[in-house]
Order: sequence, then structure tokens, then C-alpha cells
Amino acid sequence: MKTLFRPLCLALLLCLTSVPAAFASEGGAHAIVSATLPAWSIIPFVGMLLSIAICPLVKPHWWEKNMLAVAIGWSLVFLVPFAAAYGMGEALFRLLESVLIDYVPFIVLLFGLFVVAGGIAVKGTLAGTPKINALLLLIGTVLASWVGTTGAAMLMIRPVIKANAWRQKKVHVIVFFIFLVANIGGCLTPLGDPPLFMGFQRGVPFTWTFHLLPILLFNMVILFLVFFFLDSHLYKKELAAGRSPQDNQPAEKEPIRVEGAHNIVFIALIIVGVVANGVLPKEFAFFANGAGIPVYDEIVFPYATVVEIILILLAAYLSLKTTKTETRQLNEFTYAPIAEVAKLFIGIFITMIPALIFLKTHGAELGLSEPWQMFWATGALSSFLDNTPTYLVFLQTAGALGATQGIATSVGTVSQLMLEAISAGAVFMGANTYIGNAPNFMVKSIAEENKIKMPSFFGYMGWSCAILIPTFILDMIIFFW
Repeated sequence: MKTLFRPLCLALLLCLTSVPAAFASEGGAHAIVSATLPAWSIIPFVGMLLSIAICPLVKPHWWEKNMLAVAIGWSLVFLVPFAAAYGMGEALFRLLESVLIDYVPFIVLLFGLFVVAGGIAVKGTLAGTPKINALLLLIGTVLASWVGTTGAAMLMIRPVIKANAWRQKKVHVIVFFIFLVANIGGCLTPLGDPPLFMGFQRGVPFTWTFHLLPILLFNMVILFLVFFFLDSHLYKKELAAGRSPQDNQPAEKEPIRVEGAHNIVFIALIIVGVVANGVLPKEFAFFANGAGIPVYDEIVFPYATVVEIILILLAAYLSLKTTKTETRQLNEFTYAPIAEVAKLFIGIFITMIPALIFLKTHGAELGLSEPWQMFWATGALSSFLDNTPTYLVFLQTAGALGATQGIATSVGTVSQLMLEAISAGAVFMGANTYIGNAPNFMVKSIAEENKIKMPSFFGYMGWSCAILIPTFILDMIIFFW
């Protein structure tokens, strides 16, 4: 922590010299922060991202032991000078708003899906050939819109890893898994990805997202063709090197069967919890108008969110109690991946507070009036920030453009093409980085736990820039120009 002392002092000095001291005691602190927060306040967030990118390469063992300390350190680099400039009350407000309202439901959902999906094991002879790999990715991609990208990723990642255990070159399989299952596949329903669910809560019809089907199919065709060509090429190299799908397989083929299939009921219970969070405030007065548990200042922890968390934790508890230990052992189940995600994302959620404030305050000033602009703006920021608030900011921006025809939402009428651009940008481009969408990092952690050497932060971006960005350029030209 000593290494953080110097940047902490520098940030404190900058903040104290950039913000009038009188602001710290004024009553309208929330509005003052939004109006006066300097752009350089995102430095701790950039530092957090660079730590995730560089530390595992430079000091991997140190990073494994100290990632939580780094996350807390960068959080303090933001919070301490922020509190000095705007007051402890405002700093506490922003911290609780981010941690309680955003981080806690986020990590509880991931934990629930991780535990429940970890209780479903696929047994049998499953060889990682190009056809089998493509089929597994296809199943995961289709599931993503109905059980969420996180749910589909947690269900399918272990069978994919198991099927390719015989292969030496298999990183590409996991990378395309993140592209398709953990991100792009979740665009067809509000259950698929949180931004779309937020749109549903603001008046976008549940089935409207089916309009994204042509874009999804177009992207799937491109990515599956690239994947099959690459996987076939590397598969032939594996065979030429003397490795075979029959390696480490029993002499007689074992039929495919699923153990712990009852956990599908618990996944359904989690989905009910997520849907309830959006439906209850609309249908029952007790949950309406932001009703909840008062926490601090204007922060209220919604009763609907409490219901969601209870149902998710109940599903996880029932899964742990009803699933055989042997079934989880088949998956080599441990809590290490979810623990890593929890440690890193607490730092990400706290340090990105100024970035989200800055985006919310100045988003309407960006001059974005064309669908292709919204597609790239939403997607670029969703690659590094939480895609849910990013989606909401640009949805609000689009609603203020004065469209007379389109989708009537609570933030105004948005033209259909503009809404498609915002939705596709938020969902698809979450695949651009490991932190673009929650399941990305979990898939990476599970793969590394199974001795698969995944690309670094920038290495993964090399894959996404080479494969996804050209695909998204085609999306822009065909669908949003």
C-alpha cells in the first residue's frame, strides 16, 4: 500500500486546487459534483484498468495475492481526495450508491448463477472437434438470450473446457466463447443482458428486442465461419502432432448425460428473481415509486431488489444443499473464480463513479444524432464501463432528440433504428475487453483455473480488434449507416 501514497497525495492536491472549497458545504452537493467534477478524476479508474492489464504480466504471483489490496488502493485514490473536496457526506453517498445499489445486486447475481451452474455437470465422451465445438458454442449462444449471458456462460464453459482437454491449442475456443455466449448471444430478450432489461423497465416492449435478430444472425454467420476455419486449421495441427480426441478418453465411448439437471429449476428461480425486480414496481403499489429501505441521504435500497437477492441466494442455497459433492467435483468446482471477480469489480465499480457522473452530465453534449454514432459511442464506453448505465445515458440522449415516430419510452420517443444501434452497441461491444461484461472475467478465471493460459488484458483486446471490430464496422455499414 505504500506505493499508493504518492499518487494519493497527488490526486488530493489536484482535487483541492481544482474545486472551490465552498462547494463542500453547500446543500446541493449532488448537482454541484455533476457540474464541477473534473475530467481527470477518472485517473484512478484508468489506474485500475492498467493494473488489471499489466500486473498479471509483470508480477503474476504478487497479483494473485494482492488484487484486493490494489482494488482498495485505487478506490482510496479516488475517494480520499473526493471527500476532501466535496465533503465526507457526498463521498459516502457516492460510495453507498455504487456499492449497495449497483455492486451488491451485480455480485449476488453472478454468485447465484455461478453456484447453480456449477452443480450441472456433463458426463460422457465429448471430443473437442471443430463440429462439436461449433455445436457447443451455438447452444450457448442460443441459451444466452433466455437464461442471460452469465447463466449461459456458466452452464456451457465447463463442457467446452472438458471437450477440449486433449488439445494444446484451445485458447481461441475460449475467446470465441466469450464473444458469442458471454456477449453477442444475449441480445434477443431483456433477460439476455442487463441493459436490455433496463430498457424494458423504461417502456421498451419485451419482444421489441427480436428486431435485433437480423444483426445477431449476421454476426453469428461471420464469427462461426471464422471460428470454424481457425479451429479446423488448429485441429489438423493437433492431429499432425500426434494428439487425438481419444486421448485421456475411456476405451469405450460413454453416452452423454447430465448430472445435477435439477439445478435448471434453480436457474429458473434466479430468472424469476431478476424479472420480479422489474415487474413488481409496475404491478404492486408496495414496491412502486422507489419504495425501499432508507440507507443514507437519498439512497433507498428497493424492496424489489431485496426480493431479487433473496430469491437468488435461496436458489444458490438449495443448489448447494441438493447437489451431490461428486457432481461439483466433476466440474472441479471451487469459489476461486467468483472470488477473483468480486475483488476486482469492487475496485472497478468504485473507481468508475466519476466516469459515469461525467458521462451522465455531458452525454447530451456529445452531438450524437445518427444511429451509427450511437452504435460506436455506446459500444466503445460499454467496452470499459458498466454497459447498463452507459445504455441508459444514451437512451436518454436519444429520447431527447425529438423523434416523432418510433418506440415510446419513459425518457421520450426513440426511433427504432436508433434504439437498435444503442442496444447492439451495449450488448455486442461488451465483448471487446475482459471487463466489458461480467461473465467475460469469470470465463477467463475458470479457464485459467483449468490450466488454460488465457491472453493478457491487451492480448485479448488484440483478438477483439482483429475479429470483432471489422465485424462491427460491417454492422455499421449494413444496419446503421
